[in-house]
Amino acid sequence: MPCTQAQISALALAHKTIFKKLFLEESILKFRKDINGLRAIAVIAVVLFHFKPTWVPGGFAGVDVFFVISGFLMTGVIFEGIKHGDFSILRFYVARANRIIPALAALCFVLLVWGWFYLTPFDFKSLGKSAAASVTFLSNVVYWRESGYFDASSLEKWLLHTWSLSVEWQFYILYPLILLGISKFFAVRKMKLLILIATVSGFLFSVFVTYKSPTAAYYLLPTRAWEMLIGGIAYLYPLGAQETKKKILGITGFFLIAGSYFYVSAETAWPGYMALFPVMGSFLVIWAHQSNSFITNNHLFQKIGTWSYSIYLWHWPIVVAINYFSLDGLFVYLGIALSGLLGFLSHHYIEQYKFLSYDNWKAFFRIKPLYFVVAVAAAGWCIDLSDGVDTVLRQGASSDEAVFLNYYAKKHKDLGEAYWHKCNTYTSLNKHNTYDIDPVCIEKQHSSGGVFLWGDSHAESLSLGLRTLLKSKNIPFYQKTSAGCRASLDEVTHQRGIFRKACDHSNKVALESIERIKPNIVLIAQANEHDRTDWDRITRELLRLGVSRVVVVGPLSQWKPSLPKIMIKPKNWKNNDEFISDIGLDLDVIEIDGRMKQVKPPIGFEYISLIDELCKKNIADSKYYCRVRTEGKLLQVDYGHLSEAGSLFVVNRIISNRLLVLYNDTTSSRF
Repeated sequence: MPCTQAQISALALAHKTIFKKLFLEESILKFRKDINGLRAIAVIAVVLFHFKPTWVPGGFAGVDVFFVISGFLMTGVIFEGIKHGDFSILRFYVARANRIIPALAALCFVLLVWGWFYLTPFDFKSLGKSAAASVTFLSNVVYWRESGYFDASSLEKWLLHTWSLSVEWQFYILYPLILLGISKFFAVRKMKLLILIATVSGFLFSVFVTYKSPTAAYYLLPTRAWEMLIGGIAYLYPLGAQETKKKILGITGFFLIAGSYFYVSAETAWPGYMALFPVMGSFLVIWAHQSNSFITNNHLFQKIGTWSYSIYLWHWPIVVAINYFSLDGLFVYLGIALSGLLGFLSHHYIEQYKFLSYDNWKAFFRIKPLYFVVAVAAAGWCIDLSDGVDTVLRQGASSDEAVFLNYYAKKHKDLGEAYWHKCNTYTSLNKHNTYDIDPVCIEKQHSSGGVFLWGDSHAESLSLGLRTLLKSKNIPFYQKTSAGCRASLDEVTHQRGIFRKACDHSNKVALESIERIKPNIVLIAQANEHDRTDWDRITRELLRLGVSRVVVVGPLSQWKPSLPKIMIKPKNWKNNDEFISDIGLDLDVIEIDGRMKQVKPPIGFEYISLIDELCKKNIADSKYYCRVRTEGKLLQVDYGHLSEAGSLFVVNRIISNRLLVLYNDTTSSRF
């Protein structure tokens, strides 16, 4: 039936009202030039940090700046709606979905299509899972749960940066519901006070959790909410000071943000109390509301701020691609430029598209971004459940390089017997919910003396080679290890949660077992940071317990993102060289080895360098060439853990002679 003129007028008025309300939200979100410039300051820091961490060591704090901005804007939208009595939860959610989902879904779709052709099943499966988690805004939880033993490095996770979007979205879901709930019982003045109390309490809680469980504190909403709430404080308690005072506060805020970018680093516990610097800096900049600041209101920063969301989305996959293909330094600059270009294109062609909003729950199924979520999530889950579509139908799964990588990915998972995971406390606790390990690991054998292996998974990687060698010489072998656990006489501080519990227990059992067994030699190995360990104190304690000699094995050569991925690069794929030079070589461990060789050893201490035998520096080009193969097989299965062939090679070719000489010396000295 045709609409009457009155119905048409009513419909037009309804649409006009909806768009008027949307304009109110958009005006709060867009027309603060200082905030738009602050977005640029945030995204520039994040991008530079990810492409070259040494440029801006604390650039990751740019995410905290984004959180403060988001909290300010969302508080403004919600409180304006509550004050006028026309706030709509659905309209708020739809506006956020229209703003965030389309560009995110486009990124995920492009990566999935690209991954179909180029990624191995193992990597494609991981990407599918990440894409599904990203568009459903659960990626922060997924990455929190994934951080663990033998986990892929962060530079192998194409959508790792979406954790911050998930945190924001979770905040968007809960924040208006909570505010609407308390608005039924409290006046606006008391609501403001409650938010202020929640902000302070949230900060204290964040500091506490950061030192108890840093991974959870980094990724999860409860420890990040205070950063968004403090942005709300800036909106709820506007500054009425004179322009001179505002200018001083604004400049102070910029200094606090800049200070956090350059005086904190990835080693800083985050977001502990140090997060106050970028958060308070952002608060002061927003609070000061300097509309004529040359720092934020210049043309360049206004453009970058406008494109900041899309730049943030696209920059990280480019960083991962540079790492994935081990590209040289020039690509860092090209990657930064490409991030800006893709950010501009994404903003112009995707973000600028005006999706309709709705004020009625009956129109829920007309919200187009929801279909983007369903499509990408379904594709991602299918890829995950099908193990990365591991069939010949997919080009990325059937290439020779893919078969090669898949082989080593599977070998990576099948090292339990070679590594003697039955001696690993973390494995026992994580898989079987018990601290107990196989008694054979530390049960005293009939023969006296022996060799006791102590350390982390890199110590475990020597297990097969050591057991094979010592068995042939009828020398008893013992092992006590735990994932990520360096040998220590004290409670560890470099791990948290289950890793810390397992590590502390493992070290305690190791010391008790050493005192009971009294092996001739305790052999200690770990992934890195050998130069930060108090070997003098450890050696004196082990000698007191009856050990004759402490042998520390230096770090292995290590590769970014992994040795198998280094080997599929065109320049390495077709040759069979045993030694290669590649930008993916981690030079830090070579420097650690060099520092260890310069330390005066305590009495009873012996250091065995692996780098001396595995890596050689070429005088002509000043590059290190490191061993990657032995008897046609890769030395390592990932970034640094030895393969079975690698374990036998390292022990037989590098460790055995020195170890057996020391063992014979200690045996004769005991009689």
